[in-house]
Amino acid sequence: MSTSIRRLRQGRLGNQGLDLPLDPAEKTLMIGSAAKRIEELFESLQIDHRNDHNTRDTPQRVAKMLVEEVLRGRYEAPPRITEFENVQGFDQLIVTGPIELRSTCAHHLMPIYGQAFIGIIPAADGKILGLSKYDRIVDHFASRLQIQEELVKQIGQHIVDLTAPRGLAVRVSAVHMCKTHRGVRASHRSRMVNQSYHGLLEADQGLRQQFLQECIALERD
Repeated sequence: MSTSIRRLRQGRLGNQGLDLPLDPAEKTLMIGSAAKRIEELFESLQIDHRNDHNTRDTPQRVAKMLVEEVLRGRYEAPPRITEFENVQGFDQLIVTGPIELRSTCAHHLMPIYGQAFIGIIPAADGKILGLSKYDRIVDHFASRLQIQEELVKQIGQHIVDLTAPRGLAVRVSAVHMCKTHRGVRASHRSRMVNQSYHGLLEADQGLRQQFLQECIALERD
């Protein structure tokens, strides 16, 4: 069995990464294999991908988009974490956001888009995470087939596992196009909001309220 096929079979759920990141050759192999399947899908839907000038190269384009962009978080390693010394022993709440969020619904393969906010209480004797890394972590876990309830937990648990803060909160507010472009065809003002808490931010209602107030203030700016 080839390494590529073995790694593909070791893939976990749709919103989890493979056991090992794919190298460039394996990505090329995956794109080619996916393009053939998309051609078969087009044929089942009676879409001419050979003679129609608009769809002639669409299967290859879509396959490349899925592997290198939409589902990138499945096939690449998580972003490297940059930490800085907490020289002054800062141990109060930090809130960053809004962080642009783009994902894909695991139920209907429709876009999810919105904003994420992250609150963190670092340990006085620990380290401080580089601010841009929060954006990269959100992007990494969003670049998979997702449901929002699990996305906030994945983001939060990853940061907790790597940096061991005293408290952490993740809030996501997003539009789901599986609701706005199909089914009930809801307004784009219709959003889903959820949070995930760890440590002090899970235990202390006052800190949770402070986090949510900061999120609201950042949304208004």
